[in-house]
Amino acid sequence: MYVGALELDVLLGDVHSLKQKRSAVRPVVAELRRRFAVSAAEAGHLDLHRRALIGVSCVAADPGHVTEVLDSCERLVAARPELELLSARHRMLGPED
Repeated sequence: MYVGALELDVLLGDVHSLKQKRSAVRPVVAELRRRFAVSAAEAGHLDLHRRALIGVSCVAADPGHVTEVLDSCERLVAARPELELLSARHRMLGPED
């Protein structure tokens, strides 16, 4: 079993409140869950209104599949015009860890 984790640090565009931030981040998280069957949540920068840390995780028997799914998630977030992807951090845990 392999577990992959992805941290996406994003900068939000024209957002001036935490309420606007939630309305921008929530659809992205929902789309990640729906399209890729992953666990996803806003996991950091909760008190900043223009930054968000989105966490994504995936479990599979093949490490290549985990990498492929997380790369697809990263591309989806990077393609969103209302977000600027500042950084993406991948981690993988396998049977030897």
